[in-house]
Amino acid sequence: MCISSPADRFLVVQDIFRTRTAELADVVLPATAGWAETEGTTTNSERRVQRVRRAVTPPGEAREDIDIICELAARLGHDWKYADAEAVWNELRSVSPDHYGMTYDRLAEHRGIQWPCPSTERLEPSCLHGRLWESDPALRGGPAPFGLVQHDPPVDLTDEAYPVRLTTGRRLDSYNTGVQSGGFASPLRRGEYIELCPEDAERYGVVVGEEVRVSSRRGSVVAPVWIDPALRPGLAFMTMHFPDEVDTNRLTIEANCPIAGTAEFKASAIRIEKLPVATIVR
Repeated sequence: MCISSPADRFLVVQDIFRTRTAELADVVLPATAGWAETEGTTTNSERRVQRVRRAVTPPGEAREDIDIICELAARLGHDWKYADAEAVWNELRSVSPDHYGMTYDRLAEHRGIQWPCPSTERLEPSCLHGRLWESDPALRGGPAPFGLVQHDPPVDLTDEAYPVRLTTGRRLDSYNTGVQSGGFASPLRRGEYIELCPEDAERYGVVVGEEVRVSSRRGSVVAPVWIDPALRPGLAFMTMHFPDEVDTNRLTIEANCPIAGTAEFKASAIRIEKLPVATIVR
């Protein structure tokens, strides 16, 4: 977590590692690792709330999120007191009807519950993804309350000058720039590349490790080539993990998706140019 004040240029960072961001901070708050040193709950992307239990004692001056937030509140004149993480959860349940039925005991009994769960007496069919496979329409539920979404193409269209679609994302081996895993050797870790399908690599006459110029309507970078058979012709992939090696976001566009509101970092139009003297990265 980062808290910054642009006017005063004051940066506070809460983290479990000494990251590059933490090295820039005026104040660093040492946090606990959520998967092993913390009591509470976690909600995953399928809406499932699960209990998290502390397995080991936090090292050094590391403190749980609740303790840090309450101490910050105290410094600002607010006396926030909680007996434990369950008390915080119960306060959340009291103001969120969708979570009201998720007591700690029920979360443990069912090994996690999906919201919405408004009742402490039963699990509503709407709480379970299993209802999607029900043959009885009454149990399966009605259709979603929205119509078909009309296709709206990306703002940055491909054309003869920029014929390749660039999508950016993350690779598992370098997730979060390798802050937590960068100290361990991995055969998958290879820095920043532009990944092309075999057909495009052959069309441009490039091989693995050869540096090429990648340009968009906003800027250009030089990056080595990697070949990925899973990509289709006309589609390239890069990550944003290694800006010191290749500043990928010089290519991306700041336009937003009109439906989701997210930036179109996955929809940039680019061209690829073979350099006059090929450089092979060993």
